[in-house]
Amino acid sequence: MASRTPDASMDATRATSVDEQSAGGRDPGVAYDDEEWTATRTVERRENLAVGDSVVFEKSFSEDDIDTFARTSGDTNRLHLDGEFAGETRFGGRIAHGTLVSGLVSAALARLPGLTVYLSQDTSFNAPATMGGRFTAECEIVEELGDWQYRLTTVVTDEAGTELIDGEAVVLVDELPETSAASTADESPSLENGSTEPKGE
Repeated sequence: MASRTPDASMDATRATSVDEQSAGGRDPGVAYDDEEWTATRTVERRENLAVGDSVVFEKSFSEDDIDTFARTSGDTNRLHLDGEFAGETRFGGRIAHGTLVSGLVSAALARLPGLTVYLSQDTSFNAPATMGGRFTAECEIVEELGDWQYRLTTVVTDEAGTELIDGEAVVLVDELPETSAASTADESPSLENGSTEPKGE
């Protein structure tokens, strides 16, 4: 869940240290964001994480997103790629890969304060995600397990509020590295669909 490493040519003078940002009362983010995405959290410092805290991440899935995931993962099931074929199935058209949709949970967890490490995930797939829809992942801490480990409920819904995925995750939230220019730089690497900036919410 760690952030991508920016290009080595990035001007180091544009980076802000973790200590400087944390002095403002919040831990800096370690996940790069895009203007089309939305992310919020109820807690700003790793040491304040507690039962009831939550993080939410929201984005849509385009045809290109689904095609790219199919090529990257190797899951080229025609249900996800062939509109004519998919139209004759119970779904009536192309749907997003379940693992692509569940990746929204990972995206949400990456935006907790600190450096989130996945330990386990239990997932149930309840409804399909249609191409072009906007989806929301919400993760809430329900148990502190000690040693900075937490159990969270994980839910993904569509715009109509239909629960597509539900389950639980266990994560470890590490401290941020002492030197973290990669996660706090004013500029960040460009993703294929647009530029990104590291954000803490």
